[in-house]
Amino acid sequence: MFKFFARISVPAFLVAITAAAPAAQLTGDARAAIPHDVQQLVVIDYRAMQNSSTAMELRDRVMPPDLKQFDDAIRKSGLNDNHDIDQLAFALFRMSASSEDLETVGIAQGQFDVADIMANFRKQKVVAKLVRTNRVFPLAHTGMVLCFVDPSTMVFGSQEAVKKALDVRDGLSAGMLTNAPMMDAMRSVDSDPLWSILDKAGTQTMMKQVLGEAGSVTDFESVRKRLDSSWYGMNFQHGVKFDLTIATGDSFAAATVSSLLSAAIVYKKMSGDETEKAALAATDITSNSGQLNVHFATTDNDFNALLKSSLFQSMIH
Repeated sequence: MFKFFARISVPAFLVAITAAAPAAQLTGDARAAIPHDVQQLVVIDYRAMQNSSTAMELRDRVMPPDLKQFDDAIRKSGLNDNHDIDQLAFALFRMSASSEDLETVGIAQGQFDVADIMANFRKQKVVAKLVRTNRVFPLAHTGMVLCFVDPSTMVFGSQEAVKKALDVRDGLSAGMLTNAPMMDAMRSVDSDPLWSILDKAGTQTMMKQVLGEAGSVTDFESVRKRLDSSWYGMNFQHGVKFDLTIATGDSFAAATVSSLLSAAIVYKKMSGDETEKAALAATDITSNSGQLNVHFATTDNDFNALLKSSLFQSMIH
């Protein structure tokens, strides 16, 4: 079940783990910068992550080099990520409704001393490029840029991704606020400290990866297009808890996918070691009224042991 922790098509840092904390809800300014055709949105409480050794160990294991480079560049810019960033959101989106190419934009929320950061940029002779009235700054050796859209909201990513986010915020391109299915999914889960929502294409891709060989059988193909959306939440309060909901077109589709997923877990139990078998045994799968529900709960100690297992490593790469 740990493929649920990975990004659909890109490195697993999008779902870095958080500790128990207030809900990681996005501000209006942050929501207004997310493009309409978002395939997956992940929101985490970045500050709370510092308070859990289990969360930090998982973060270190799934963070790829490109995000580490971003962290280094942010610190050198004068922004201390441990103290200034409260929440992080990552949106994986299509540049247009007809495009299959995916981009990622990050959104950081916090209390930023923009004047000091700008002074540090000037000292380093970092020159901004204007996108209308927005100043976009390059981050050395990362290929990324960043822009403060207000004193408490920063967008970052590739030049193309940040420009798209700024187009959305400035009203030149449609945003997620007009994407009714994703907004409905968000309302179902954004009270959790860590949460993610996926659209139809993202949900289908996720389930294909999770099911593995079981995803190629006729039963799955018959219901694949009925997987409409999904959302999940996770926290580290009193152990590790993870809850995923997949919305399908009808009860039959939910029950079919539930059976396939249960069969995939039985198969993995047969080939796993004791730690892996315990983790899979802690995963409950049910379906009801057109929704598939997956629940996972374990202790911190058992989860730490799972981090070192071959099952976990295979799921996050």
